[in-house]
Amino acid sequence: MIDDARYEIRGVTGDDRADLLELARFLDSVNLPNDAAAMEPIIRRSERGFSGTEGDPRRREHVFVLYDRQEKRAVGTSLIVGQLGRRDAPYIFFDVSKEERYSQTLDRYFVHDVLSIGYSYNGPTEIGGLVMHPEYRRSPEKLGMLISYVRFLFIAMHRQDFQSHVLAELLPPLEADGTSHLWEAVGRHFTGMSYREADRLSRRNKEFIRGLFPHGEIYASLLPERAREVIGEVGRETKGVAKLLQRIGFRYWDRVDPFDGGPHFVAPTDQITLIQQTKRAILAPGDPRPAAKRFILGRDIDGPPWFRACAGRCELLEDGSMRVDSAARAALDARDGAEISALPLP
Repeated sequence: MIDDARYEIRGVTGDDRADLLELARFLDSVNLPNDAAAMEPIIRRSERGFSGTEGDPRRREHVFVLYDRQEKRAVGTSLIVGQLGRRDAPYIFFDVSKEERYSQTLDRYFVHDVLSIGYSYNGPTEIGGLVMHPEYRRSPEKLGMLISYVRFLFIAMHRQDFQSHVLAELLPPLEADGTSHLWEAVGRHFTGMSYREADRLSRRNKEFIRGLFPHGEIYASLLPERAREVIGEVGRETKGVAKLLQRIGFRYWDRVDPFDGGPHFVAPTDQITLIQQTKRAILAPGDPRPAAKRFILGRDIDGPPWFRACAGRCELLEDGSMRVDSAARAALDARDGAEISALPLP
């Protein structure tokens, strides 16, 4: 049985620190590190992003938490980075291209994958940091979908604050101990660092990448087979995410992470179907009809946590207003006349 009243999504606050660290154990990425010292500035940046204290939208970060009101703990998280790539922190990637070679003398033909490092100082909006606690991954409420979809609802609500394209970087196949075969074949030779060491350093400073990585082309043909196999491949744990992204308008961009080879999926912001489907309306009195469909509903609020969302039944009326069920109304703390944004759920 679906119990939407049990869960809410909101902006992260300092009260979620311990729960966020617990969730980080299942990912431990640049965006969600399993490190208390590194987590603190992420929470602070998110609070400044939601509150608008950070005046430049390109520098804003928004960390969402899915909160179990019954158990009183955050059980999922996701985030939006306003712009990936600035002068003080460039967006760094490997472009993956094909190069054809033919010898008439030998009648030999080859197609090589070629990696070329690139830097952007005016990159796309990034979505990432998607984690669900394992105990909640198969819930009837489809909680993983909710914490993923809320990012597109929020972008639609604040479209002017985000870039023309949205990027999602997916994890490639990694060994059980986190070893990246691409890093072992390339990055380690140019930095003398382990994958984990370089990943941690890149959270604070990316200068070493430009200073030490090769500026020319790298032929994947020269790399060990295990390294070649992970370039642009989606890891087993993220195959479901890749399918979702493709359904809503994302495509592999022939671009990968220079550390682990994880694929970059990109979509024009205004062509993402979930953003196109998001509607904004004024809350009308009364309950929706019994057959009303399930939506993810969200609104900005004037104080911490600055944003709230939940799932609930919603009816869009002919006059442009909407009715939502009483549980959703209470979760959003919304009265008649409040502005609500709604994204239909499958």
